[in-house]
Amino acid sequence: MNRIAVLGSTGSIGTSCLEVIASHPSAMRLVGLSANRRWKRLGQQAATFAPRFAVVCDESIRDEVDASAFGNGTELLFGEAGIERLVTADETDIVVTGIVGAAGLRGTWAALESGKRVAVANKETLVVAGPLVMELAERHGGEVIPVDSEHSAVFQAMQAGRLQDVRRIVLTSSGGPFRGATAAQLAAVTPEQALTHPTWRMGPKITVDSATMMNKALEVIEAKWLFGLDVEQIEVAVHPQSVVHSMVEFVDGAVIAQLSPPDMKLPIQYALTYPDRVSSPTTSLDFSVPFSLEFEPPDLDAFPALSLGFEVADRGGTAGAVLNAANETAVERFLDGRLEFNDIPRLCRGVLDNHNFSRSPDLAELLRQDRWARTEAEQW
Repeated sequence: MNRIAVLGSTGSIGTSCLEVIASHPSAMRLVGLSANRRWKRLGQQAATFAPRFAVVCDESIRDEVDASAFGNGTELLFGEAGIERLVTADETDIVVTGIVGAAGLRGTWAALESGKRVAVANKETLVVAGPLVMELAERHGGEVIPVDSEHSAVFQAMQAGRLQDVRRIVLTSSGGPFRGATAAQLAAVTPEQALTHPTWRMGPKITVDSATMMNKALEVIEAKWLFGLDVEQIEVAVHPQSVVHSMVEFVDGAVIAQLSPPDMKLPIQYALTYPDRVSSPTTSLDFSVPFSLEFEPPDLDAFPALSLGFEVADRGGTAGAVLNAANETAVERFLDGRLEFNDIPRLCRGVLDNHNFSRSPDLAELLRQDRWARTEAEQW
């Protein structure tokens, strides 16, 4: 019985994770869940699954929360202290981090310090503090298993060989809603257009990141730390069908790809059951009907955010924390109409170029640079 805590249970990753848990009642049990402010939805989930803990992360709404909505068997907790208690509890075996943004770092950190398996759907954790997170996991006997479909695909494909035999990995991208558009055409993009993704159904922040290809930039950084690769071993290919989720090429020329319909439940379930495979609630590919798979190189002129990802992955240090914080702020400003679409990567470039770079920061320095970058981005 895998005993699972889901951080960010009301978001798209969280709800998919709960579907996976519900489909395997004899093998998985929900120990706890968390949400930032959507406490009513959190209460409904608690009533359905009867977990040991439920955490409302935003302590400022404590007085608004009706504890009776969570049932008598669920202990209601608040804030960072509540998250830490949930992820370090003896009852918790696996922590799924579905929280968007740098806010997911603290829960991941506490879980790894306790030697837990962390199913990482929060790519910002590794973007901000990748070397520290991976070292922490090794030191305390924890595990970091990727949930992002691209990194899960690489992780699965790497089971076919040894790390030292990997020539390169290729992360695939749908190209987002603006594939084929020029930089001039992108200048007039509205938030409503950016929030319409052709393949995936995700939260607003990650959907905008997909539209700018910043999402893929962050995945490049994440892949470097997650798999211990050099930047020269990481490539990106645009693949609009979103069937091939990523590929690994070994030194002998063999390319191992992971294919499946675009459904996050499969990589979530693999992270929960690894190294085992069990039946899945997802649909299967239908090879009885014709279909095609296309690949093309990304347009770095129209989508300069992707170049920032390779640059930051190469620099390391504080660059990831600053890029991530600047981007989170820029996306917020774009969504509320204070920033144009093409200004998102321009803002990130400006903040990144003007920060006080440190090559070997500790966690305190990374968090300080995160705060500085958000303030700088607001003033930009």
